[in-house]
Amino acid sequence: MHCPKCQSAAVTVIPAEVRLYRNTPRTLSHPPMTPSPDIQVCLDCGWSEFSIPSSWMEAGWLRPLRPQASKTVPLRPSAAA
Repeated sequence: MHCPKCQSAAVTVIPAEVRLYRNTPRTLSHPPMTPSPDIQVCLDCGWSEFSIPSSWMEAGWLRPLRPQASKTVPLRPSAAA
């Protein structure tokens, strides 16, 4: 992988611990979440990036689970005669 900021190839992955708080009035009583993402860090310029593990996203930790939309076929409009 190359750094998107400086194009360096000196990018490494560092395990980390992050604490996330929900910031809405109705969820102030929720405890903080502590996912353990891997952080990608450029050793030349300091650029960094992390993503929340997909298992946390699938469990609805950051927003309510959305019902799976059923696939529907759009109706074609009738051709005018």
